[in-house]
Amino acid sequence: MLPRVCAEKHQRMEKRQYMEYRGREASDIDSWKEVQLVYSSALKEIGTKLEILNDEFQHVHKYNPIEHIKTRVKTPESIVKKLRKNGYEISIENMVKYVNDIAGVRLICSFTSDIYRLAEMIGNQNDLKVLSIKDYIRNPKESGYKSYHMIVSVPIFLSDSVVDTKVEIQIRTIAMDFWASLEHKIYYKFEGNAPEYISRELRECAEMVSSLDDKMLSLNEAILNCLREQEELRISTKRNERSHTNRVAISGAAGK
Repeated sequence: MLPRVCAEKHQRMEKRQYMEYRGREASDIDSWKEVQLVYSSALKEIGTKLEILNDEFQHVHKYNPIEHIKTRVKTPESIVKKLRKNGYEISIENMVKYVNDIAGVRLICSFTSDIYRLAEMIGNQNDLKVLSIKDYIRNPKESGYKSYHMIVSVPIFLSDSVVDTKVEIQIRTIAMDFWASLEHKIYYKFEGNAPEYISRELRECAEMVSSLDDKMLSLNEAILNCLREQEELRISTKRNERSHTNRVAISGAAGK
């Protein structure tokens, strides 16, 4: 069977499984709507925090570490698929307990140094609790995938309760995101069983992307050093000019 046909068949099956689940428990449908509300609210909370951090960084350092932000709430079909894959019964309780990426945020940065700077800034937020970290930049996946993953818990204040809600935050460079997006599309077409030569070429592309990130970071640091030296030279020249002007003034006054 062709890969695309297989993928479509599995997608229909997952959707059917979810619809069967919906038909079993009417009360759980209301619960699922509440879950969607809470996770959507968590994304708004995290999004606002990130925008404030980005604005502050621009104000202090005249530089924005975040190129753009993507958010999404996982579809019910995807959640069902993940629970079944890991051997869990389909229930709202298991969704909340075992699926850590129902709410997801992706931060796209220019340079790898921005990734660790942002991760530290996020970790320093007093009302966020970092539950886990996976550094696929220093420890890439076998496929070549690179990204920095954080699972955080954010309190959502409802009218009658506070719900600690998990959000997955992925931080990566523009180049890493480009590679990961294409890799995901390719593996989806082959249902994760791509031919070896395609996997090999993807790994080679990942190495090129990593090299590009390193070169761009090095170039950015060189530019910053050059600008810093120019600023120091400007300040030094201005200081010397003032000193010379003062000496001339003192000399003129002494001669009178």
